Amino acid sequence: QVQLVESGGGLAQAGGSLRVSCAASDRTFSSLTMGWFRQAPGKEREFVATISWSGEYTYYADSVKGRFTISRDNAKNTVYLQMNSLEPEDTAVYYCAATGTPITTHSWQYRYWGQGTQVTVSS
Repeated sequence: QVQLVESGGGLAQAGGSLRVSCAASDRTFSSLTMGWFRQAPGKEREFVATISWSGEYTYYADSVKGRFTISRDNAKNTVYLQMNSLEPEDTAVYYCAATGTPITTHSWQYRYWGQGTQVTVSS
């Protein structure tokens, strides 16, 4: 069982930056594809970004491409999401997730989920 714990959320102004982190409890982290998803109030959970186990491959939702960067440090069992040029529309609870499949945007393919961290962007 892989436990994921997000941190680093908070409040930012539009145009600002935040970095959220997700620490995994298990050494198998280095073999897992990791993803970030988000859910805004009254909306469905949506895909944000994903990264392969090696970090070689990444994929982003169009809404965040060029503004957000996903990365990982397998030595620290941690995945990051650097968020720049934040917009009020980025306000949501951000979840990290893990899967043994190749990179995927489908939430149903992710087996392990964190509890989420709130990101709020003010205009």
